[in-house]
Amino acid sequence: MSMAVASLRLLARGRHRVRFPAPLAVPGCRAAFLSGAAEEVPQADAPPPPGRKVLEIFREEFEIWGRVISFETGKMARFANGSVVISMDDTHVLSTVAAAKSSEPVRDFLPLTVDYQEKQYAQGVIPTTYMRREGAPKERELLCGRIIDRPIRPLFPPGFYHEVQIMVNVISSDGKQDPDVMAANASSAALMLSDIPWNGPIGVIRVGRIDGNFVLNPTVDELGLSDLNLVYACSLDKTLMIDVQAREITERDLQAGMKLAHAEAVKCIDPQIRLAKRAGKEKKEYKISLISDKSYEKIRTLSEAPIEEVFTDPTYGKFERGEALENITQSVKAKLEEECDEDSLKFLHKAVDTVRKQVIRKRIIEKGLRVDGRQLDEVRPLYCESSTFPILHGSALFSRGDTQVLCTVTLGAPGDAQRLDSIVGPPTKRFMLHYSFPPFSIDEVAKRGGLNRREVGHGTLAEKALLAVLPPEGEFPYTVRVNSEVMASDGSTSMASVCGGSMALMDAGIPVREHVAGVSVGLVSEMDLTTGDISRYCILTDILGLEDHLGDMDFKIAGTRRGITAIQLDIKPAGIPLDIICESLEPARKARNQILDRMDQEISSARAINDGSSPRLATLSFSSDSLSKLLFHRKKIEQETGARVSVSDGTVTIVAKTQPIMDKALEKVEFLVGREIEIGRTYKGLVSSIKEYGAFVEFNGGQHGLLHISELSHERVSKVSDVVSVGQVLSLACIGQDVRGNIKLSLKATLPRPCKKKDLASEDTGPSPSQEVVGWTAVENVPSKDADGEPSISKDEDNMIEETPGCSTPAVIIRSAAECDAQDVANGPTEKRLKVSKSSPRPSKPASERQEVKRAIAKKTSGASIAKKNKKAKAEVSASDGLDVIPEQNKSNIQNYSSPSNFRSGSMKLGDVVTAKVYQIRAYGLVLELSDGVRGMHKFEENGRKTFEIGEELLVKCASFSAKGIPVFSLID
Repeated sequence: MSMAVASLRLLARGRHRVRFPAPLAVPGCRAAFLSGAAEEVPQADAPPPPGRKVLEIFREEFEIWGRVISFETGKMARFANGSVVISMDDTHVLSTVAAAKSSEPVRDFLPLTVDYQEKQYAQGVIPTTYMRREGAPKERELLCGRIIDRPIRPLFPPGFYHEVQIMVNVISSDGKQDPDVMAANASSAALMLSDIPWNGPIGVIRVGRIDGNFVLNPTVDELGLSDLNLVYACSLDKTLMIDVQAREITERDLQAGMKLAHAEAVKCIDPQIRLAKRAGKEKKEYKISLISDKSYEKIRTLSEAPIEEVFTDPTYGKFERGEALENITQSVKAKLEEECDEDSLKFLHKAVDTVRKQVIRKRIIEKGLRVDGRQLDEVRPLYCESSTFPILHGSALFSRGDTQVLCTVTLGAPGDAQRLDSIVGPPTKRFMLHYSFPPFSIDEVAKRGGLNRREVGHGTLAEKALLAVLPPEGEFPYTVRVNSEVMASDGSTSMASVCGGSMALMDAGIPVREHVAGVSVGLVSEMDLTTGDISRYCILTDILGLEDHLGDMDFKIAGTRRGITAIQLDIKPAGIPLDIICESLEPARKARNQILDRMDQEISSARAINDGSSPRLATLSFSSDSLSKLLFHRKKIEQETGARVSVSDGTVTIVAKTQPIMDKALEKVEFLVGREIEIGRTYKGLVSSIKEYGAFVEFNGGQHGLLHISELSHERVSKVSDVVSVGQVLSLACIGQDVRGNIKLSLKATLPRPCKKKDLASEDTGPSPSQEVVGWTAVENVPSKDADGEPSISKDEDNMIEETPGCSTPAVIIRSAAECDAQDVANGPTEKRLKVSKSSPRPSKPASERQEVKRAIAKKTSGASIAKKNKKAKAEVSASDGLDVIPEQNKSNIQNYSSPSNFRSGSMKLGDVVTAKVYQIRAYGLVLELSDGVRGMHKFEENGRKTFEIGEELLVKCASFSAKGIPVFSLID
């Protein structure tokens, strides 16, 4: 042990002191070098403490748009071929690179794998899965892996077929920055530090636009306000990858954004070069699998002429052309086998493909002839069909040439939105586009697996393109799923998915603002071998699958007539100048407008959402008590109605396939749970008990209301049980509340109003005073009338006369069923109480008859009072008769009073003495009618008079007013 310690100390003394090199003079950048756990570097003669390990940490910092970004290596993952930790604020991403030591001899492609992973510990959260750990890669992780892969792959040297794996792990995230751009820069720096041959580095940056101003590396919150999300990757002088999501940005504005992005992205390149010079490994000599010039010339001589013959014949289709090329390959193979040329046989397929590529590119550049005979800017023939399958919520079939896509739309509730477990961004996604590429679409046999990187990438591109024209969630709360099924593939199926998806959305009744179309633009170029620059090139519109395979670029552009909504650029050479890419935007715009014209001919606006089989959606809000009740009955409602009920954030959403199912579900929810009661709305209720003055009804999830006898029918009802019975289900309208807040219901409000009888002998269409119809009008709803029967006009009415409704509700106080039952018990058996006849109201008399009655008031009143004073009433006084309590008033200063002919009840004050007629007799009081037709009430006093006759005239005094302004009278003896 002592010898080992001595050896360590000796090695420590022999360590040279590390000096900080002068930082490179690069604007906006600074370099730093850290050694050891502390910032201080130990002196040559000062050994480190026993058991302490000293790490050499290299660090490079630079600044973009006011944010400091740093590359760090030497601290973590020291065994990896290359490892870098990139930091911005509190977000840290680790990227590591490793390569296989040897390659398979038969491989003719680069097996590059990028694994991007976001673990939940990065945001301080435990996964919610059953095993409480991360599972298979999510869609976002696959998409971030593609962002890293696409700009890095073209920079590997030709013939390098060793397996390379890049693993990216988000160590910590503050939720402000999206780690995908940081991961791409860290992967570039890790490749620079490794011994893997790679022609980097690259710079990657994100550009947003808020209120017309570009923002570099915007935060997640800023992206929510931005109408542009541009991810741009480049080398020092060429573009490598573009990925755009926008809200109809114009081509001119997009060009300005890309030029700004290029100028800022190159700032990420110099720090990587400096870090590689100080801490990088020397590049290793890996085996490069390249065919010899001799073997290639032999294969080219045997195959070039037959290949040219195939591509000059326009009658060949995709599969016929492929079969002819395969026959040529087999013919060359047979000749090489005869010569026993093993070296040429090893690279036969790669060499034939290279010859085919040169033949096609030469014809396009020199003669302007494409594979299928089209012009360079010509779009293939189009076929559009909407509502392909009417039973679906929405469907459309789109064909461009031999490429065919079937798109379907499914609408769901807000609760059907996809849950996202990402460490940044929104928690849910309500619009989804799922792209499916089955093997039969290219006449192949393959096994269907899980998530495919290509399918996820193409589906996300089409989803971004359509997202810009969807209505806001507040206007259209449905969750939308679009399925894109590729029926046949011959190039640009993702852009065909955009076109078919746009038509399917309109067919489903979704109010999208306008159509979205997409087209793919290709590039064929010639390289100057001396300078490495592009000398000649041709831009191809609407490329075929073969032109995509043999060309230099696949530039997918989607948008509306107003602007671009989504872009995806993939290239094969080691970069393309930005000027050529900007030049490609104009032919893409012309082709896009041509496709939009054809789509508008098929369907130009959204269909009605209720047409066909579109689902119905209803959103309801409940209190916490009602929500708990709904959750208890949720399964019962779904089983009995077939609708789907979801609860989220206090909001209940019901989705039904048809309107009858929706009506049934809403009715069930109302009956079991109830809703906020609205006056005028109709409710289903169950009669729970019957009283002599009406029926109590249970409705709206257990609430009770009174159906008064006067609200049973437009005709007179003498007995409640003649119309309704206990247990009967009724459709009732809520007509208001009384002063206690009790609910008043009406059955006759839901029934058709009977026609009024007219005097056929009279030619005058206006009703005469004798033809006036007297209904169950509430006191507060009847206008004042003068002695001549004309409506009175007060100063506050501004000469506005209101019409008297034919039927309304008597103003009564409603008590609950429990209160009435308790009062009935207190009053004793019903048969022992006084039975008072309740005659129907009589029509009011003309003014001349009322004057005669006034002259005999004293005689009639005194005679009737003396004759009936000895009768005793057996009924107990209760408040359940529907009359307000009359407070005791001061009865002094009563003067002799006779009702004038021009009396108006609207000017009545407390203490006024008037003449009133008994209009209706109740169990515990009277309904009185004044001379102008307005009604009031009188409550029986405990030891007062209780026997009256209909039509009897009384001298009364205004003692009080109810809460609704109804006069309450007391008798004057």
